[in-house]
Amino acid sequence: MLPQAKEIVEAQSAKMQGAVDFLEEDLKNYRVGKASPTLLNPVLVDYYGTPTPVNQVASVTTPDAKTIAIQPWERSLIAKIEKAIIDANIGLTPSNNGEIIRCMVPALTEDRRKELIKKAKAQGETSKVTIRNARRDGIDLLKKAQKNDGLSEDGEKEGEDELQKVTDKFVKLVDEMIAAKEKDILTV
Repeated sequence: MLPQAKEIVEAQSAKMQGAVDFLEEDLKNYRVGKASPTLLNPVLVDYYGTPTPVNQVASVTTPDAKTIAIQPWERSLIAKIEKAIIDANIGLTPSNNGEIIRCMVPALTEDRRKELIKKAKAQGETSKVTIRNARRDGIDLLKKAQKNDGLSEDGEKEGEDELQKVTDKFVKLVDEMIAAKEKDILTV
């Protein structure tokens, strides 16, 4: 493949990888009935006037499969962390003993499981749209390069073929991620 076409394919491939990375991070935040410190990612605590993630003001651990333990580095933060967890509306109810905040992760209902699967599939579809948009942009760039910058017609076609292969690879990866998450959500 010509360097000019290769450069365009690599740039679009990076955009596609970004869409997959975003999806992967988003899927980590889905509560599937098992305790995980990532469940607290959307929770921001008011730390001296600055919204700060919980894991930056406390130690977050999972002593067992149904419990998240949060040990603030400053005792004065216990009430603020509890309030932030409740305000984040992530389905966890915090309780504290004066030193450690514990959140019990409730089992998922069948309706909630279906809702999470639907949400995961919607996110997967959004990622696929982003991937296809990157492919379309790449094809447009290849056509412009052929028209304006002297890229050969064969070079353009070769670039388009390579772009399609990369697109197919990323779409398949998104499908696999969604299928794995669906299986994870349905596992009781």
